[in-house]
Amino acid sequence: MLSRTAASLYWLGRYIERAEFVARLVEATVRLDALSARPAGEAAWASALTVSETDDAFAAIGQPMTQRYVVRFLTLDTSHPGSIVRCLERARMNARAVRTALTRDAWTTINRAYLLFGNRSSPGGTAATLSLVEAVKYESLVFEGALHRMLRNDANAFVRLGQLIERADNTARLIDVKYHLLLPEGERVGGVVDRDQWTTILQTVSAVTAYRWLYSEGLSPANVIDLLLCRAELPRSLAGCAEETVEILSLLARRTGLQGGADRMARARHTRMQKLKSRDVIKSGLHQYLHGFNAENAAISQAIAVQFRFA
Repeated sequence: MLSRTAASLYWLGRYIERAEFVARLVEATVRLDALSARPAGEAAWASALTVSETDDAFAAIGQPMTQRYVVRFLTLDTSHPGSIVRCLERARMNARAVRTALTRDAWTTINRAYLLFGNRSSPGGTAATLSLVEAVKYESLVFEGALHRMLRNDANAFVRLGQLIERADNTARLIDVKYHLLLPEGERVGGVVDRDQWTTILQTVSAVTAYRWLYSEGLSPANVIDLLLCRAELPRSLAGCAEETVEILSLLARRTGLQGGADRMARARHTRMQKLKSRDVIKSGLHQYLHGFNAENAAISQAIAVQFRFA
């Protein structure tokens, strides 16, 4: 496989995963905003921008921190790379470059997701917003299904590898922002707003049911953090992403003969995470741990580019 083909497949996976995450983030924040009293609603939208790393770009346009403006910014605004439409545009561009490596179903769902935004200038009201992000989520799930029905070849592996790197980064940022920034001043930890926000976090990563299966004592921030950090059974957990990343890199090493720094870094991270206890992380500093995790995740991504000679 040509290095530029591998790079396009890898970034296709990252952009599709990013578009789905932002769609879930918008949906969850709309619901949280509806449940919250001011200024909690404004804080919720500010946190959504922070999680998606678009807060500086939003501040630059000088719009008020309201649902109307933030939703448009995160969904339809083409002036920055973090919006859903830009993610889908880049995903489609990479998919076109490797069209013959994808099945018809995989290509069709990427193209259809992009065309959802073709003639849109505003997401409209709350109902229209939820309808739009639900459509993006649906197409992302259809793509995931198409990917699992593809041959288990190099193309499939590179797309999945991109998804895993992006997924780990998103989950880590989501936990960090909730734990340190989101609860409004004067609100009690463990109160109604705090519980609503932790439930929203679980909704964003599609883990509400998983939480109920794994923890019987009701909603607890410590348990949510444990689920998203340490439970490899959850595909969007940091442990789950670390484990699958090692598996995919090992598969690619067997198939391509290319093995190096990315494999070593990914295995070292997975070994550490197998011994990780969430209570120890919270005690020693969750923010510092997550910051270090994302830095390591970015380093693994760079090592992947070097190892597979991305153009």
